[in-house]
Amino acid sequence: MSALSVDEVTAYRVLIVDDEPRQRESLSELVSLSGYSVASASSAAEAIDRLGECRYDLVLLDLNMPGMSGFHVIDHVVEHKIPCKVVVVSGEANFESARTALNKGAYDFLKKPYVPDELFATMKNAAARNALERANQQVREKLSESEYLHRFIVDHSPDIVFMLDQDGCFTFLNDTVYQALGMSKRDLIGQHYSVLVAEQSKKQAKHVFTERRSGERKSRNVELQLKCKDESEFRFFDTTSMSVTLNQHDDSDDAFHGTYGVARDITERKRAQEVINYQAYHDLLTSLPNRALMEDRLNIAITQAKRNNQNLAVMFLDLDRFKWVNDTMGHTKGDRLLQAVGQRIENCLRKGDTLARFGGDEFALVLPQVRGHHDASTIAEKILNELKEPFVIDDHDLYVSASIGIAVFPEAGQTREALIQSADLAMYSVKDKGKNGFEFFKESMNETSNARLNTERQLRRALVNDELRVCYQPQVNAITEKIVGFEALIRWEHPEHGLVFPNDFIPIAEETGLILEVGTFVLETTCRDICAWREAGMDNVRVSVNFSAAQIEQPDFIEQIVELLKRHDLPGRCLEVEITENVIMNDMANVIQKLRRLTALGIKIAVDDFGTGYSSLSYLQQFPINTLKIDKAFVSSINVSEGGTSIVNAIVAMAKGLSLNLVAEGVETDPQLEYLRELGCAEIQGWLFGKAESAETTRELLQRIAAGANIRSTMVA
Repeated sequence: MSALSVDEVTAYRVLIVDDEPRQRESLSELVSLSGYSVASASSAAEAIDRLGECRYDLVLLDLNMPGMSGFHVIDHVVEHKIPCKVVVVSGEANFESARTALNKGAYDFLKKPYVPDELFATMKNAAARNALERANQQVREKLSESEYLHRFIVDHSPDIVFMLDQDGCFTFLNDTVYQALGMSKRDLIGQHYSVLVAEQSKKQAKHVFTERRSGERKSRNVELQLKCKDESEFRFFDTTSMSVTLNQHDDSDDAFHGTYGVARDITERKRAQEVINYQAYHDLLTSLPNRALMEDRLNIAITQAKRNNQNLAVMFLDLDRFKWVNDTMGHTKGDRLLQAVGQRIENCLRKGDTLARFGGDEFALVLPQVRGHHDASTIAEKILNELKEPFVIDDHDLYVSASIGIAVFPEAGQTREALIQSADLAMYSVKDKGKNGFEFFKESMNETSNARLNTERQLRRALVNDELRVCYQPQVNAITEKIVGFEALIRWEHPEHGLVFPNDFIPIAEETGLILEVGTFVLETTCRDICAWREAGMDNVRVSVNFSAAQIEQPDFIEQIVELLKRHDLPGRCLEVEITENVIMNDMANVIQKLRRLTALGIKIAVDDFGTGYSSLSYLQQFPINTLKIDKAFVSSINVSEGGTSIVNAIVAMAKGLSLNLVAEGVETDPQLEYLRELGCAEIQGWLFGKAESAETTRELLQRIAAGANIRSTMVA
C-alpha cells in the first residue's frame, strides 16, 4: 500500500471507541498529532450514533466495554454497509475474541499495548484499502457508460477475474493472475483450469468450475488452493500454493455454456486465523498443547474408553526445585529448561499420547488405551529416569526431578474434572512424601484433601474468633543457666480439639496464604507482650520471631516491623528475626538487602533449623547473620547416633569459625546439655528448661528470676 499524502491524512476521519478515558484520550492525542481528523466515543452505543451522523473512514475499536461490546459496532458496520474499516485495538487476551472479530468483518486486530509504528502502518493500509474500494465502487457505477472503465476495474481488481468455456478452459483472465500467482494470462488462455489448481483441491475444483446449477443452488465462497509459478519472487507467498474463495456464476440460468467467476486471495486471512487457532490451543514457550487442548483431547479419550471398555490414564507432573533454578539462574534459563524438559518427556510417550503444559512448571499427560497401572507405571518410571540426566543450559549442568500423580479411568474418576482432580491430589501426595517419584490416586487422598480444606476453614475462623495464642519458650545460657531470651511460638486453642501445635496447621497456612495473617498476628502480639513486660520493669527481654518466605517477600515487610517497634516504643535489640535456609535461598539479593536494613535497626538475625537445608558456607558469609539454631532432630541424636553427633560437632565448629552465636533446640536431658557445654554451644532451648508458656506465665517467670530464683526451680509442671 502506498503512503497517504498530507491532504489525504487531514481529510481522513478516524473514530476512536474506548470506555477507558485515559486510553481514549491517549490514542486520540497520538492519532491527532499525526494529522488525522479524530473523533471519539466512550461506548458502543455512542459509536453507533456517531456512525449514523457523520462519515468516518476508520474506526479504532475496543472490544471489551460495559453494556454493548465492540462486536455490536462491527455488526452494525457490516449490516448497514458503512464504508469504513474497523481496526480492533483491545487488551482482550482471548484469541477466540480476535478470531471472532476478524470473522465478523474487522479489518485488523491490534493488542494493547500497541506499537505506534504498527498502529500507523495498519491505519495507512486501511486507508489505502478504503481508497481502492471506493475507486472500485466508482468504476462499477460507470461500467454501463464506458468499456474502458470496465477493463480498468477488471484489470486493476485485487481479485482474479476469469471466464471458462464449457470444456473448462480459460477464455479470459485479468492481469491480477500474474500479480497473485506469477503466471502470465497469455500463457493461460486456452489452458484447462486444472493447471492452476493444487493437487489437494482438484477433486473439489472439478465440481466448482463445472457448475451447472443456477440461482440459490450455485456454489459460492468455496475455498481452493491455487499453485504459484515461483513463490520466491513474491514476499506475500511462502508456499507453492494459496487459498482462494470462488464466487461462481453461470452465463445463463437455462443452459450451461461456460463459467465466469472471481477468485479472492484470502491467504493472509487464513494465515492469521491459523496463528490465532494455534496460539489459542498451544503453549507459546514449549509449543506443547495447553490446558484447553489437553482437556478437549481428554474428553475424546474418555468417550473412546467408555465405548471400547478400555482404561486411560491422566498424569500430573510438577518439577521439583524448579523455583530454585528460576531464582538463582534467571527466568531465561528457566524457560529454556522447561523447553528441554518438555522435549525429554515427549520422547518417553507413545504415539497418540498427549503432553500439555498447564502453566509454570506443571505438565499434564493424557495416556489413552493403557492396560492399567502397569502401563502407566512404566511411562512414569521412564520419565523419571530421563530427568535424572543433567540439562546443559549455557554450560551449566542443571538437575531437576519430578513429582507425578496418576489417575486411571474409570477407577479414579469417570469425568474430565474428576480425573484431573485425582491426578492433582496424587501429585501433591508425592510432594508431601519427599518428591521425585510417582503415585496412583487413592480414595484416601480425597479424605486428606477434605481434611486440609476443613483445617483451612477452621483456621480462617480461628483468626476471626481469636483462638490463636502466642507462647514463649525460654532460651538460656548453657553455662550460667540464666535466661537470655525467648522464642515466640504459636498455639491454636481449638474449641473442639483442644491445643493444636504449629506442625498441624502452619503448612496449610503457608499453602493457602493465611500465613501472612498468622505471621502478622504473632508479630503484633509479641511486640505488645514485650511492651507490657518492659512497663513492668523487665526491659532486657529479647524475643525471637519466626518469619516465612511469604512474609519476607512482601514489599512492606520492613515497614511493618518498623511501624510496630515505633508504636510500642521498642528498641530493635528486643527483637530477633528467625528465618530458615530455604527463605534465604529463594531470592538472595532481595533477602540480603532486607536483612541488612533490619540489622541497621539493631535487630538480630537467626537461621532456624540449621543443617536441614542448603547449609552453604557462602551464604553464611554473605548474609548479616548473628545466630545459628541447631535443629532439635540433631540434638536428640546426641549420645544415640554417631552420625547425628558428628553433625552437631560440625555445626558448632562452623559457628565458632564464623564467630556466630549458637542456640541448640530441643534439649531435654542433662547428658545432652553437658555434651553441648563441652562443645562450647552458647545457648540452650528445650523442655529441660521449660516449655512454651503464655505471656502472663512468662511475666511471672521473669519476676521470680529477677527476685533471685533459679530457672529450673521455677519451671511450670
